[in-house]
Amino acid sequence: QVQLVESGGGLVQTGDSLRLSCAASGRTFSIYAMAWFRQAPGKEREFVAAITWNGDSTYYANSVKGRFTISRDNAIGTVYLQMDTLKPEDTAVYYCTSASRSYLPPGLGAGEYGFWGQGTQVTVSS
Repeated sequence: QVQLVESGGGLVQTGDSLRLSCAASGRTFSIYAMAWFRQAPGKEREFVAAITWNGDSTYYANSVKGRFTISRDNAIGTVYLQMDTLKPEDTAVYYCTSASRSYLPPGLGAGEYGFWGQGTQVTVSS
């Protein structure tokens, strides 16, 4: 059974940094694209960042481009989201997700991902 466990969320101030981690288990991690989504209260879940199965390419939402960095360590089955220059509008529950199909480039829609973590809360105070 695939399991994704996020960690690293918390309460920070505007301009601070946080690094989220997502540890995966239950299947071969290194052949699936990974992504981060987030959901703020009263809003739909939205794409944040994605990375190809081998880490060669990354994709970002315009709202986080230049501030967030996604990376992965296939040796330990973990994907990261480094978040710098945080803003109050980044406040949300952040979810790690794994692609349903191996070796394909990551998509931007939630429907392309078959496994989700429980989420970790990120709160940015102004």
